[in-house]
Amino acid sequence: MSRTAQFFSNLAVCAVAGVVTLSPAKADEVTEQINLGLELYESEAFGAAIVELEFAIEDIRDAMNEQIGTTFPDAPEGWTAMDPETGGGGGGKAAGLLGGLGGGSNISRSYTENEGEGVMQAAIMLDNPMMQSLAAMMNNPSMFAAQPNVERLRVGRERGMLKWEEEQGSAEANVMIDGRIMLQVTGNNLDSADRVEELMQSWDLEALRSSAAR
Repeated sequence: MSRTAQFFSNLAVCAVAGVVTLSPAKADEVTEQINLGLELYESEAFGAAIVELEFAIEDIRDAMNEQIGTTFPDAPEGWTAMDPETGGGGGGKAAGLLGGLGGGSNISRSYTENEGEGVMQAAIMLDNPMMQSLAAMMNNPSMFAAQPNVERLRVGRERGMLKWEEEQGSAEANVMIDGRIMLQVTGNNLDSADRVEELMQSWDLEALRSSAAR
């Protein structure tokens, strides 16, 4: 077996049994796409092979994002949580302090206060090249100190930052995990930053690491 054919074979095995959990129907579809990609490659239909593999990779990524979505914190007492949504990496309303991100995965979950006007949104941004700018600030004490209304935040052994705008009743927490996963919780119409910090602290980081593992 050639090295390229071995690559395709390994990719098919990982799709079905290794990295993420796919439904039986979806696993069959992904395997078919990978096998077709191999056939097209061996017949030197390279463009068509790329298309089939891109479809397979996108389906695997969707399965990974769905699995990652299960790691979001439950709604705090007195709050309701919506189902996680995948944004495909465009940044969108979850980008917050980062001002918009391109590339990677972007998954978010919204929370609303049952008897009040408070709203929060938790977001996971995975493998985005623009994360490094925020990571550099978190690891640079002088840059960190220059940010108004910002204090250090620690979740387990991970470093982060917490910003509180009292006049607006808004808070934002950011934590970088393993240099490639950015967690963010934003909130509005809040009495303090405590609710945002508590939601961040309740994140299942070990499950997240397992779901997002390479």
